[in-house]
Amino acid sequence: MVAAQRREMIRETLLNTDTPISASILAAQLGVSRQVVVGDVALLRAGGFAIDATPRGYLVHTSDTGYTGLVACSHSTTEDLCRELYLVVDNGGSIKDVSVENPLYGELHANLHIANRQDADAFLKQADSQPQSLLSSMTNGVHLHNINCPDRETFDTICNALRQAGILYQK
Repeated sequence: MVAAQRREMIRETLLNTDTPISASILAAQLGVSRQVVVGDVALLRAGGFAIDATPRGYLVHTSDTGYTGLVACSHSTTEDLCRELYLVVDNGGSIKDVSVENPLYGELHANLHIANRQDADAFLKQADSQPQSLLSSMTNGVHLHNINCPDRETFDTICNALRQAGILYQK
């Protein structure tokens, strides 16, 4: 299989799913290394194909509907991380991303795409095995999330729940 065919297969695979697919799974399906898939995805992105990399794998970028709002959160325990994720998804929101301010790089940003408890549990499992990898570990727990919701009222409900749990960052 030539590289162009392989990239087209990656593109088609991603277009035909709504769940993240890891580079390792794609590599096994295509009979190449994970690094070859990572390079192919980079070339697809450079060619204009919108692919998001999430902690669980690649997804085709989709436009958000409804309302998207930004929240500042702060916590320092895994239990609070779990509570934060569950409060958002249980109240009708989807966590699009996380960002932190870094003194060397400025804003660091990562796509999350956590839309339900299953997504949250998968993220928490990864975070538990690599706690030093959490972006919030660089900022004493302070971080930002873009949260997509059906409407502004849902976003306000999520903010109130995070505030009551002591997770919404307030100075």
